[in-house]
Amino acid sequence: MSNDERLITHLRHVDLAVPDYDKQLEFYTTMWGLDAETTDEGIAFLAAAGSPEQYSVRLRKAAEKRLDLIAFGAASGADVDALAERLGRAGVTLVSEPGALLTPGGGYGFRFFDLDGRTVEVSCDVEVRKHRKLEEGESVPVKLSHVVINSPNPEATVAFYGDHLNFALSDTLMHPRMGSMMWFLRTNKWHHSLAIARGPHVSLHHASFEMRGIDEYMRGTGRLLRGGVEKVWGPGRHMAGNNTFSYFLDPHGNTIEYTTELEELDEDSWHPHLYDFSDPMVSDQWGTANPMNEFVAKQSFNDVDRGIFVAPPV
Repeated sequence: MSNDERLITHLRHVDLAVPDYDKQLEFYTTMWGLDAETTDEGIAFLAAAGSPEQYSVRLRKAAEKRLDLIAFGAASGADVDALAERLGRAGVTLVSEPGALLTPGGGYGFRFFDLDGRTVEVSCDVEVRKHRKLEEGESVPVKLSHVVINSPNPEATVAFYGDHLNFALSDTLMHPRMGSMMWFLRTNKWHHSLAIARGPHVSLHHASFEMRGIDEYMRGTGRLLRGGVEKVWGPGRHMAGNNTFSYFLDPHGNTIEYTTELEELDEDSWHPHLYDFSDPMVSDQWGTANPMNEFVAKQSFNDVDRGIFVAPPV
């Protein structure tokens, strides 16, 4: 399948189920810098100031923590229908057939289960949110940059997203003893909107948010440090994607990242690299981050997500 046949255009939002809803809502708005655009009883749609998407994170009050949904965009209703038909023909389980969406901004889309049982949504014609260009010094997210997921069978999961959804491989991280450990996948010119990590169980590895620039990224990192938020890793700059990173834990132990300057690729000439992350320069070109050790890795494994193959509420 060529780039011209790629039906998914971009990442829209990530939806989280959280037991302590009030604490999470306070954290993501006051500390992380998202705007509570729409809230209802036990559900909140949180928008990034610079993004045209209606929301970048949805929080839902639930008894058990889980990744509810990852949502991607498509260009048209015809593309949504074509993708649903293609997945159905391949035997992929559809959670819902293409139809009108009831979430903020409406639109047209459908949901399906990926190979690990996560719910994925593809939609088009969602109303554009009124957004703005961030000012110098504003240390709040511009947009959701990418989502990374853990899989106990990552080679098959990578193949699923490549074969069925035409995600392209940008780069791979490997370790001499452990083999290939993370695959960076793109659906547009950005180095990755989705990455798949080898993990002991199905879970969210981290969700990453793009900041305006280096200064704003560092100001945001500093605000969280001063606020006593637990830092997992950073600040530093990765080699794969050439983006900056500061990883923190939200109140329920999900890893979330501030980043900036994610690489834009020339897709016609790009060739994927195999990076050995036992080389410290691969993990952090600056040398400013704490070492990638067992603690950092375990935080990214997250808790077991037992919500697989069970669709979240709309």
